[in-house]
Amino acid sequence: MYQKLIIAGNLGKDPEMRYSPSGDAVTNLNVATSRKYTDKSGQQVEETIWVRVSVWGKQAEACNQYLKKGRAVLVEGRLNADKATGGPRIFTRQDGTSGASFEMTADPGGVKFLSTGQREGSGDAASGGQVMHDAPPPTDEENIPF
Repeated sequence: MYQKLIIAGNLGKDPEMRYSPSGDAVTNLNVATSRKYTDKSGQQVEETIWVRVSVWGKQAEACNQYLKKGRAVLVEGRLNADKATGGPRIFTRQDGTSGASFEMTADPGGVKFLSTGQREGSGDAASGGQVMHDAPPPTDEENIPF
């Protein structure tokens, strides 16, 4: 059996990097993926799903160094199910309401930087999942940070 998840979205906050007890770098990204559509009654609907992404190794260090809140990324990896429920991780917020967290682990080389920065006036990370291109991507592999 095989599983592959591909998401594209914007970072909702700056990456958080730490090191495992064995010394491996791990960076957590919070990625907002959004879609807009018109429902049956003609109302515009916007749905945003947040995915927590774990990135490991040298790629984790590159993500921590080059990514910031609002930047667009494409992530390929695998979905992590909660061992207790087999689905997303369920939790209770401080206000007592329930929440769910979708979590994935990025494949080695599975994070692609889609933007180099957020344009002025483009809104927050969940604003339509728009990919922002402020500069062309590097043309040679020596400029790629991982």
